[in-house]
Amino acid sequence: MQKIRNIAIIAHVDHGKTTLVDKILHFTNLFRDNEQTGELILDNNDLERERGITIVSKNVAVKYKDVKINIIDTPGHADFGGEVERVLKMADGVILLVDAFEGPMPQTRFVTQKALGLGLKPIVVVNKVDKENCRPDEVYEAVFELFFNLDATEEQLDFPVLYGSSKQGWMSTDWKQPSADFTPLLDAILEHIPAAPYAAGTLQMQVTSLDYSSFVGRIAIGRVARGEIRENQPVSLVKRDGKTVKSRVKELHTFEGLGRVKVQEVKAGDICAVVGIEGFDIGDTIADFENPEQLEVIKIDEPTMNMLFTINNSPFFGKEGKFVTSRHLHDRLYKEMEKNLALRVVPTDSPDSFLVYGRGILHLSVLIETMRREGYELQVGQPQVIVKEIDGVKCEPIETLVVDVPAEVSGKVIELVTQRKGELLIMETKGDMQHLEFDIPSRGIIGLRNNVLTATAGEAVMAHRFKAYEPWKGPIPGRLAGVLVSMEKGQTTAYSIDKLQDRGRFFVEPGVDVYEGQIVGEHIRDNDLVVNLVKGKQLTNMRASGSDDNTRIAPAIKFSLEESMEYIQADEYIEVTPKSIRLRKIYLTENERKVNAKKFQ
Repeated sequence: MQKIRNIAIIAHVDHGKTTLVDKILHFTNLFRDNEQTGELILDNNDLERERGITIVSKNVAVKYKDVKINIIDTPGHADFGGEVERVLKMADGVILLVDAFEGPMPQTRFVTQKALGLGLKPIVVVNKVDKENCRPDEVYEAVFELFFNLDATEEQLDFPVLYGSSKQGWMSTDWKQPSADFTPLLDAILEHIPAAPYAAGTLQMQVTSLDYSSFVGRIAIGRVARGEIRENQPVSLVKRDGKTVKSRVKELHTFEGLGRVKVQEVKAGDICAVVGIEGFDIGDTIADFENPEQLEVIKIDEPTMNMLFTINNSPFFGKEGKFVTSRHLHDRLYKEMEKNLALRVVPTDSPDSFLVYGRGILHLSVLIETMRREGYELQVGQPQVIVKEIDGVKCEPIETLVVDVPAEVSGKVIELVTQRKGELLIMETKGDMQHLEFDIPSRGIIGLRNNVLTATAGEAVMAHRFKAYEPWKGPIPGRLAGVLVSMEKGQTTAYSIDKLQDRGRFFVEPGVDVYEGQIVGEHIRDNDLVVNLVKGKQLTNMRASGSDDNTRIAPAIKFSLEESMEYIQADEYIEVTPKSIRLRKIYLTENERKVNAKKFQ
C-alpha cells in the first residue's frame, strides 16, 4: 500500500476548519521555530481574511510517521457548493468538524451529504469543547442522527469521534481529559482513512481545480486516478463533451507543506499540479495519449439567482477605476467562469450588459468585491431568483432557513419570516436560545438578514441552504419606504441636509460629490422624493446674533455591498467602483423616470 492519505476538512462557516489546519501544520513542524506565520495561514486572500470565511479550497500536505497526508481545506458556505463538490473528488476520507455548542448546521448537512454520497470515510471532530455552554455528548448524538438521515452505510455510521479545541491545540477521545497535542487526531487519520489506492493501467486524472502563474500560465490540479503521469509525457486531454486534444506535460509538482516540489513522476492516488497543458477546463480528464478514457464529469448544482452586470455609465465613470469598458467586463466575467464552476454568464440584447447566474447573494457579492479590488468599475441590478416551469407549474427555489435567536425576541423573527412566505417547521429550545427552522422562498431571503438583525439587536445567527424547486408562493412585500433622489450634480452641503432631515435618513455626509439621479437617502413615506442637497445658505449683508443655528446632522447610513444588493429595487442600480459604492436610479432624470415607470411595475 502507498503511504498517502487524502483527506478533506468539511464544516459549517466559523466552526474552525482553517484554524485546525493551521495547528496541524504547526504540530508537524512545518515551520522553523523563529518563523512568523500569523493566524489562518490558508485564508490568504484579503477578502477571506476580512470576512473570516474560506472562499477557495486549498491543498497542503504534511508528513506524519512517514506517511504523506494531503489536506484539502474546503469552504463551509453553501454559496460555494461548486467549490466543495469538485474537491471532494480528490479525497478518500473527510474530517467533519462540528462546533460543540451549535452542533450540525444546514451547510454541514449540505457538504456531508455530498461526502457520504461519494462513499468517503468520515472522522468526526467535535471542536471548541473549551467554550462554556458546550454540549459535546448531545452534539455527537445529533451528528449520528444526521448521518442516519442521510442514508450513511453501516461502515460510515461506525465513525470514530474526537473531541478537542483547535485554538488550544489539543484533541482527545474523551473531552473531559484533554491530551497534550494533536497526536490522537493524526493517529486516527492513519488508522481509519484508507490509504490512497494504486490503480494500475493507462493514465487517468481529472482536473478538479486550477492555479495561475504569470510565468507558466494555467496549472491543472487534480488527483491521478489510474496509472502514472511523468514529466514530458505526451497525453490526451478529454473535454467535457468528449472531444480529445493532444498535449504534453512540461512539469509536474506535488504538494509539500504550503508549497510545491518539482518531481519526475506521480503515481495514482497522489494529488499533483501539471504545467504545460493548454485549453483545459475544470472537469476535463488528462488521459493516455494512444487510447484516452474519460472519467465521469463533475456535476454541479444549478444556479438559483441572477443579476445584471453592466458597464458604469454614471456621470462619475472612469474617475476611480482602471477597467471601465464592456470589453474589460466581458473578458473578466468569462475568465471567472473557468475556475468558478457554479457561475454562468449569458449575453443580453445590449452589448454592454451581461446576466450573471450564481448560487446566492454571497456568491455574487464576492465576485463583485473581487472585481472592484482589481480596479473594475461596473453597475449591478437587483438580484432576481430563477423561476422554472415544472410540469406546467410555475416553480421557484425554496431554501431551508435556520435561525438561532434569544427566546425573548423569537416572536419578532417568526413574524418577519412569515411575512415573506416562510413556513415554520421546527421550534426548539437550546439553553437560553430558540432554534427555529423554516422553509422560505429564496426571494424572501433577499433583504431579510438586515431586518432580522435589527429586530434582534444583532443577536440572531442565520444560515440557509437551497432545498428544492417548489410551486410559486405568491407576492412578497418588498422595501416599504421610498428613497430620496438627488436633483442636481454638485457637492452636498450641511445646511440643506439639516433642513431635509425630517424627510428621511441620509446615506451621504456633507461635502460629498453627488449627481442627478443618485439615491442619497431613505424617504419616510413609500414614494420617491427628489431633493436638492447642493443648495447653500443665502447670505445677507446683516447678521443678527443667534440667527445662525448650528446644524446638527444625524450620521449617514453606510451600506455594505451585500446590504446594498438586498436594498435596491427593480428600477435601481448599484454603482461599484474601487473606492465607493453608490446607489442610483437606472433613469437619472425625473422626466425619464416618469416615461419609463411602467417597465418596473
